[in-house]
Amino acid sequence: MIDARAIVDSSAKIGADVSIGPWSIIGADVEIGDGTVVEPHVVIKGPTKIGCNNHIFQFSTVGEATPALAYQGEPTELVIGDNNVIREGVTIHRGMVQDQGRTAIGSHCLLMAYVHVGHDCVVGDHVIMANNASIAGHVIVGDYANFGGYSGVAQFRHIGAHTHIAAMSLVVKDIPDFVTAAGNPAEAAGLNLEGMKRRGFERDDIRAIKEAYRTLYRSGLTAEEALAQLADERQRLDVVDRFCASIESSRWGVARPRG
Repeated sequence: MIDARAIVDSSAKIGADVSIGPWSIIGADVEIGDGTVVEPHVVIKGPTKIGCNNHIFQFSTVGEATPALAYQGEPTELVIGDNNVIREGVTIHRGMVQDQGRTAIGSHCLLMAYVHVGHDCVVGDHVIMANNASIAGHVIVGDYANFGGYSGVAQFRHIGAHTHIAAMSLVVKDIPDFVTAAGNPAEAAGLNLEGMKRRGFERDDIRAIKEAYRTLYRSGLTAEEALAQLADERQRLDVVDRFCASIESSRWGVARPRG
């Protein structure tokens, strides 16, 4: 299942039932888990660990060193989970020692054509990034986040779980859990209610998040005042606590609505 025209380094560890297409290059210190399919013209450089049952399409470059000027060739790594689909022309860079030295992508993600994941990013599970979406270095992305085409995220920002970043948006502030962001620069544009419904959230949870969103963004309170007002609801409902915690942990401030 490894095409004779592929180049596989002798140190690479290839699992069972792995398919590697012609003219693909698998470099040193690469591990590929069982059942993974690597289409033609893919470049995978190490140290990179790829889990099971992934599908990597042609012209993708996975595990390349970051072009960040501070990077001086130190050993760093990329770790990818299971059951991901990495479409044509995707680029994923390894970490750099000035941060954690590791880029990590979870499982069950879909990275569509020409997506870019920068160095030291941490991408959760079930994340969808549409064509040409890009995240700069050091970005953290929560589970079930959804990125529209041509959206971009500045370095060090946090994208919460169950969020939606609209197409062609530029994110320069953190996006709290459950929020939809849109625009350039991106601003809070409501809640990702459709995503929450698809994920099976209960009506009471959705109602509580709506009220928490209004308290934060529509009440005229400061973030600190809004969080204090939501203290009792945080103790009662996990979703409200998660929403508030994603605001409290923000380093760069959270995106707010226009006006």
